[in-house]
Amino acid sequence: MPRLTVKDHSRDSAGMTYVYPVVSRRAGGVSLGINLNPNNACNWRCIYCQVPDLKRGGPPPIDLDRLEDELRDMLAQIYVGDFLERHAPPEARKLVDIAFSGNGEPTTAPEFAEAVERVGRCIDAQVLDEPSKLSGEPPQLRLITNGSMLGRASVRRGIAMMGARAGEVWFKVDAGDPATMRQINGVTLQPATVLRRLRQAGELCTTWVQTCLFAVDGKPPEAAAVVAYLDLLLQAKGSIAGVHLYGLARPSMQPEAPRLSSLPGEWLEDLAGRIKGKTGLAVRVSP
Repeated sequence: MPRLTVKDHSRDSAGMTYVYPVVSRRAGGVSLGINLNPNNACNWRCIYCQVPDLKRGGPPPIDLDRLEDELRDMLAQIYVGDFLERHAPPEARKLVDIAFSGNGEPTTAPEFAEAVERVGRCIDAQVLDEPSKLSGEPPQLRLITNGSMLGRASVRRGIAMMGARAGEVWFKVDAGDPATMRQINGVTLQPATVLRRLRQAGELCTTWVQTCLFAVDGKPPEAAAVVAYLDLLLQAKGSIAGVHLYGLARPSMQPEAPRLSSLPGEWLEDLAGRIKGKTGLAVRVSP
């Protein structure tokens, strides 16, 4: 497989169906992704999405035994073998998390909660039971989600299991007003709905907002859209641990790609300052 880099988050780099390693600039090391949407289907269509041939829909049935076998194999390569030395850059040779992410919204899989349970079992068996092979803390469980399926009891159960393991939810909030949500995420959504789902997630597991920021047709987000976003964060502050702001590390694979471009790091840092000043929340910036 090719050497891992933040510029390439290929889901099939390891030749597996559900498990893929990446270097995550936000997590700060190697992340093992769990892809429950190998058919490239998602219930949202974000214009910055890096998934090729993205389509609307849900995942096929998940082969949980195969997922568990793949994860055990990859953990063995990392903790017993020399995977990190062969494939990760020196500054990233640490497994920092196992993240439900992939090529679509992971919580649309009916098997999501059982998948969380299986992943936890793999961590216990191959990491916590073999402390001599573990340098530092075990990998953290993370869910990268748009929050759309929090109405399902099974999804809340899976998130609660992650919370019991000191995991984290990274909850996508790219805008604070319906028009901008529709433009960026391709969904009709009200801020009140986002807030309700954020609060549900925050009650079950440590939750961070993650926001992708970029220019469209050379223009940054409009001032009114930024104000609406700040207002939403202010209302959510009691439910979230902080905010991840990040830019375009890899090109979009959607039709809007030619219209999108990175914002200057200074723009992101300025917004981070405004968030801290208005809400007091912690903010992490990845240009």
